[in-house]
Amino acid sequence: MCSTMSLLVLLSIIGCVELITVSTPHKYVNVTRGTDVLLPCTFVTSAPDTKKLNIQWDFVATSSTIPKPVYYYLSGTVDIATSYEGRIQPPFSPATTKNASIIIWNIQPSDTGVYSCQVHNLPDLEGVSEADIFVLVFETPSTPYCSVHGDVESGHLVTLTCHSEHGSPPPTYTWIRLDQARTRRPVMGRTTDTGILEIGNISQFEFGEYQCKATNGEGSSTCTIELNHDVGDGVIAGAVIGALLGCVLIILVVWFIAHTLKKHKYKAIKASEGNEMMRSSTQAPEASDSVTMATTPSNLHAEGDGPKA
Repeated sequence: MCSTMSLLVLLSIIGCVELITVSTPHKYVNVTRGTDVLLPCTFVTSAPDTKKLNIQWDFVATSSTIPKPVYYYLSGTVDIATSYEGRIQPPFSPATTKNASIIIWNIQPSDTGVYSCQVHNLPDLEGVSEADIFVLVFETPSTPYCSVHGDVESGHLVTLTCHSEHGSPPPTYTWIRLDQARTRRPVMGRTTDTGILEIGNISQFEFGEYQCKATNGEGSSTCTIELNHDVGDGVIAGAVIGALLGCVLIILVVWFIAHTLKKHKYKAIKASEGNEMMRSSTQAPEASDSVTMATTPSNLHAEGDGPKA
């Protein structure tokens, strides 16, 4: 460290130290997701030669502290990081134009963070060699998801939640209640910016349609949910209907069994009557034959007695 400082002091004394100044007109850039963004960076060097010009762009995400390379230039050779291939337009002839600006195409929320433009041009060893730009990518909140937690009955605690999966910067949430005429009414309960609405000791006056609105600097999205006690009444009504259908089914089964037994009994009676009739018809000829056999000898006897007289 001491040797380096000594070298700088020595070079300053003999007049060999050159200065460089790197600057950007915009320290903060706001851009909408999916668009292209220009990151301006220019430099001024007092060194007459730019054959050893070195330009480097780094990126530090808001959720990280580790810089990642984006673009690198050294003496006419260009290297673009794999994650930015096809998304970077490098500067045109920076050694001549003294312009190190880059363009990032199709910017995404994950590109939100600090971009650092560093320029070195030996033998310049002093000056301002770096400029930082903070890029904020705006994204409209996605349609939030609304849900109900707790028993929707009078006297109970009910919690409504609302959350958007996407949105940059993170959205804030507001709740309103809509009456039958779709008029906006203030909510009765405790709300938070994170989308939570707590209604303690709920009564029939809090029943109705609730709307959640997710908002950020790019836009807003809404979702609605119905909060009423018809859910419980519907369950009871369904149970009653189910019981009635069960009773009807039992009655139909009993009727079918009784009808079947009656039908079989009727057939048995008919069969018995038919057998009786057949038995009666069979006995009648037998009786007639016996009568004929009984009267024939007497007739013969009477005919025999006639000539004798």
